[in-house]
Amino acid sequence: MLHPVPRLRETPSQTAGPYVHIGMTPNFADIRGVYASDLGASMLTPDTAGERIIITGRVIDGAGVPVGDAVVELWQADSNGSYAAPMGPGSNVAPAFTGWGRQPTDADGVFSFETIKPGPVPGPDGRPMAPHVALWIVARGINIGLQTRLYFADEADANATDWVLGKIADPLRRATLIAHREDGAPPRYVLDIYLQGDRETVFFDV
Repeated sequence: MLHPVPRLRETPSQTAGPYVHIGMTPNFADIRGVYASDLGASMLTPDTAGERIIITGRVIDGAGVPVGDAVVELWQADSNGSYAAPMGPGSNVAPAFTGWGRQPTDADGVFSFETIKPGPVPGPDGRPMAPHVALWIVARGINIGLQTRLYFADEADANATDWVLGKIADPLRRATLIAHREDGAPPRYVLDIYLQGDRETVFFDV
């Protein structure tokens, strides 16, 4: 005799906060002794090749209020378009550049990464994608981490033919992924991330 298989209910979801900083960046939260330094706090080594840049911005909620308890993670290729882990042809398994960083937002919702400008990597169609970094955002009120990208405004020609940007039909929505450049030493690329509202950033379902 066959017995019916019980139907299990979905496990209740839970937001990442309000203890994101404590769990993911304990030194920033003034909890010492867990790590010598917070994981992902530094992406560069003395041997890292490429143009030094700063990627920065704010995380802003649907009411226009800065989110002071978010954590932002960044993944990117190095200046030659190679990833630090085995991810296909040309990958670099012993890198001088990790390609990964993690930064908390401060009370004003600001995050900041000291990194290098990435090189182009192949897209799903085999053509080079525009230089970009991938971002992942968690905070209280977010059940599943939000995935998005940051592109560079001074790569306009490459952006115009990028496979992912080309899938975003509305140019106003596409602009939510383009960071503007502020000259300096090093130059800064600035992109605010809007979680909701009229200026909501494009997030990806991956």
